Amino acid sequence: MNLTELIQGLTGGFLNTIVPFLFVLTIIVFFHELGHYLVGRWCGVRVSTFSIGFGPELIGWNDRSGTRWRIALLPLGGFVRFFGDADAASTPDYEAAAALTPEERAVSFVHQPVWKRFLIVLAGPMASILLGVFIFSTNAYWDGRTVLIPKVASVVPESAAAEAGFKVGDIIVSVDGTEVESFIDVQRIVGMYAGVPLNFLVKRDEGLLTLIATPKMQLKESIVGTRRMGVLGIAAARDSSTLIVKKETMLGAIAFGFRQSWAVIENSGDFLAGLVSGRASTDQLSGPVGIAKMSGEVAKLGLGALIGFAGLLSVSIGFLNLMPIPLLDGGHLVLYTIEAIRNRTLDQKVTEIIFRFGLAIILCLTLFSLYIDLR
Repeated sequence: MNLTELIQGLTGGFLNTIVPFLFVLTIIVFFHELGHYLVGRWCGVRVSTFSIGFGPELIGWNDRSGTRWRIALLPLGGFVRFFGDADAASTPDYEAAAALTPEERAVSFVHQPVWKRFLIVLAGPMASILLGVFIFSTNAYWDGRTVLIPKVASVVPESAAAEAGFKVGDIIVSVDGTEVESFIDVQRIVGMYAGVPLNFLVKRDEGLLTLIATPKMQLKESIVGTRRMGVLGIAAARDSSTLIVKKETMLGAIAFGFRQSWAVIENSGDFLAGLVSGRASTDQLSGPVGIAKMSGEVAKLGLGALIGFAGLLSVSIGFLNLMPIPLLDGGHLVLYTIEAIRNRTLDQKVTEIIFRFGLAIILCLTLFSLYIDLR
């Protein structure tokens, strides 16, 4: 390989990863911030800035209401800054707020009733989740849903399934009380519970029986690297009777979109609980590098797959933004809840300390996720 071929290979790899990643991230960030923006305007708050990205402005314009719409140099996120905010994280500017005129206070974020501020902040994560619902529903309505019936085609000797008594021809009906429609549903649940006994309701010879199996932890290669996952030790039958395409009505597609989004939230919650309990490993975390790599791999499957991945990631980000960490939307919601209960705002110094603590947590998590990705 000569120098020209090497440069072309590196450039092509970079573009094949970064372009899909920025495409996905821009969609997610735009709709998340659009949620804040729309509810803020509905509540009568003036929006100073709507930014996609951070840092120096590349392109920008002002609309009739005075909002500065901008695309910035660093496209790893975005923000909506309301009138009266000190920064992009909606930290109150107490000194500037005290000097506002009555007319300016009426459109200032910090002077809004606590219920309005609560709704404005909540709108971002909810918009992220609803974007996922919309994408999942649209895909299901236009393309239908490919469903692989969870029928056992083979059982690996000495596996968790073999020890539990699974047999060829068994059809899995539910796992720990959760009904499963496809083999992917089974894999999703089993993958999260390595070493945890699970109850499987199985259909065998027109009858139903319960089998108890404990998935074994196994290192498996995925598009983002090696992952620790629970493995049952069965393979699915793939033929015309088990691999079917289900067409959905509009209402059915919408219902599927909500179910799929809820499954993503459940998976995220289970994973966080597993981290706390020690059941899940931190090497399953993905930071910006891991997500960029995944975006590039998914993009190879086509635009539809990439948009579907954007829906999956949007729901996950919406859920994680609701975590009660200062500076995240969930942290703001906790502070507003405390304010509503006390019927008065928190002390300025206390609020500043909380925000600094939240910034430290986010920086540590960001650096740790980067370390995991690069390792």
